[in-house]
Order: sequence, then C-alpha cells, then structure tokens
Amino acid sequence: MAASRSGTTGFPTILFGAFDRHNFGDLLLPHVMRSLIGPANPFYGGLAERNLRIHGGHRVHTLARLAATVGDSAVDVIHVGGETLTCSLWEAAVMLQPPWQARAVVALLDARPHERTVWAQAQLGIRDLVPYLLPAGIFANVRRVIVHAVGGIELGSVEPAMRAEAVAKLGAATSVGVRDHQTRATLAENGIACRLEPDPAVLVTELFGPCIRRRARQGECARIVSGFSGGYLAVQFSADFGDDDTLSQLAAQLERIARARALGVVLFRAGAAPWHDDLACYQRLAARLRGTPVVLFESLNLWDICALIAHSRGFVGSSLHGGIVAGAFFLPRLGLLRPAQPPGTSKQVAFAAAWGAAGVPAAVTAQDLAAGLDQAMATQAAQRRELAREWAKACRTAFQLVQEN
Repeated sequence: MAASRSGTTGFPTILFGAFDRHNFGDLLLPHVMRSLIGPANPFYGGLAERNLRIHGGHRVHTLARLAATVGDSAVDVIHVGGETLTCSLWEAAVMLQPPWQARAVVALLDARPHERTVWAQAQLGIRDLVPYLLPAGIFANVRRVIVHAVGGIELGSVEPAMRAEAVAKLGAATSVGVRDHQTRATLAENGIACRLEPDPAVLVTELFGPCIRRRARQGECARIVSGFSGGYLAVQFSADFGDDDTLSQLAAQLERIARARALGVVLFRAGAAPWHDDLACYQRLAARLRGTPVVLFESLNLWDICALIAHSRGFVGSSLHGGIVAGAFFLPRLGLLRPAQPPGTSKQVAFAAAWGAAGVPAAVTAQDLAAGLDQAMATQAAQRRELAREWAKACRTAFQLVQEN
C-alpha cells in the first residue's frame, strides 16, 4: 500500500469503523463518508484484515498495519459511525469469526468472563475495552480525530471501566458527533460535549440513488421486482426473533398485512456476521407463510440490499439502517422490538426520538406489527419526502461544520 492517500487537506485519511464484517449499515457508512470527504483516496481501517468487496464493501486493514504504512505522516482519522461506543472487545472478536467458529467459542467461553477476555485479546491483538474507538498512541502523528454520528444508547449501563475508556477516548477526539439524544445525554453526564447529527446513511438516496436504481434492473433484484406486480414488503429480523412463538406471531401479522394490501413478502438478511441474521430463522418463517407469496432474497451484496429496499412498498425489520435507507427513499418503515426488549434499548426508537416523524411508531413488538405498519403506511408521501430532505440537510450541515473547524 502506498502512503500517499490524502484528503482535501493533503494529509492521509483513515476511515475507521466496524465495516470489517458483514453488516448492512456498517458496509454502507464508509461509502457515504468516502463521498463526503471529496477527492480523497482514504485507507479503510478495522480490527481485522478483511476483503468485503464481494459484498459491496471494502478491503479493510488493521490499524496496526495502517500505522506502519503511514509512518510519521500526519493523519486524519474519521470514525464513520455505528453503535460502536458499546461494542465490547469480546463482542467484536466473536463477530469477526466464521459463524461455525463463533458458535463454538460462545458455547465454550460465554459464561467465563476472564477466559473470554484473554481469548478476545489474543484474537485481535489489542487490549482496549472499546475497540472500535481509536486506541491511544497507535499512530505516530495524529492531526485530527473526528467521530461522526456514533451511537451508544446503553453506554450508561455498561461496565464502569468500559464507559470510562469510551469517555477518555472521546475526550481526546477533535470533534464528536452522536446520532441520538440518549447517547448525547450520557456523554454530557460524563463531561463530553458533542453534536447531535443524523446517521450518515440518510444520504444514500442523494449520493447513490441512480446506482441503486440501476442495480434493481439486474439479477436477483430485477426478478423480484418484476415478480411482484402488486409490490412487496421488505422484511428483515435478527436471530433474536428465532423462537417458535415469535416466528408464529410474525407470520400471522405478515399474512394479515399481505392479504389487506395485496403484497408479497421478501425476506432478506441485513447482516451475515455472528449475532446478526440467521438464514435458518428466515426459512422457518417462510414455511409458516403458507397463504402469502414469499421469497427469501439470497444476495448479501450491499447495493442489492439497498435496491431491494428502495423498490419495496415499505420496510419492516430490526435493522436501524434498513429503516434509514427506506426513509431516505421516502418509504414507510417500521422497526421491530426483540421479544421482551425495553424500547429504551432500541436503536430505532432512539434514532426516531431525535430524527423521526411525530405520531408514527418507531418500533413495535411482533404481535403489534400489522397495526403499527398501518400507521406507518398512512403517512403521506410528501411528509416522508420532506423528512428525508431534512435528514440530508442536517447531515451535510454537521459534516460541513466539522470540516470548517
């Protein structure tokens, strides 16, 4: 790798985030940030060496390797966003494993805190408790550390040492932006001043709309779009919804929606990394949808997923970024709460409290899905379009303020 990649300032730029594993939102965020920083040709930094270009992502290098590459050059480090303030070392290490290996290590170590920490440290070669925040001293000459639209709604309830590390790292940053009031309040209680700014994914339509529309005219997405003449609902959920009762509730609610609106159902995965979406859960749900046209979307490509959402009649799911992309394309959207999940722990609820439309539910339980979607679909297209414009304007304004300082 050459060390000459630089931003508009002439300094090497490193985009840092959790895009070293397959998760829809994490793969999308560096694309948005890459567009925002202009003619720069940045490095992409994560916790592991990965090549996710086959899924529309990037070739990612560890920070240690990037530090050796840039040497003594002054660098700008930009955290691209995501719910990174509460991602622990153990969680990060597990999510970077192949699924079969992750299951084995969780079964072996999940109830043994000390041993799992030792294992995670050995896997990632670091000891940080909050690994997706820049470790101190890893680069010889850091010019700026910019933290964009990160989330940490449960930061107030993590272990004190982990919270203290997050606060210390953010306190050393040049600027900090968060995407919800809850995270901002927790950081304020700990002495960190930060901006409130929307998740960068709100710019997906403005930046990549034509590319996504072209994508919908080819391959698997084209077959689905043409196969549902009356339209379809894009549906996603994490493995947390995989118990029989919840799947039965989802099936009953989706069948009610499909009959009332003459829609098909397209199930898709927003994340293939461990602790994200489980293909077997989708297959079990599809088997329950006996009276509803249903397709399981197989592609894990970032742009295919964007195209699938963009050409749907609406989105339902547990993925925050699935909902954001739907909203950016002016579509109805509805989040799902995990079984027994308090709304205060939902990223979708937290984001909507800062950036949502009044009177529309942000997330509901499986048994309330049909009623909640009725409310979401009752919103006017003009209202949804205006909200998307407000999101994009607020995001660009926040980014511009950072660049000027």
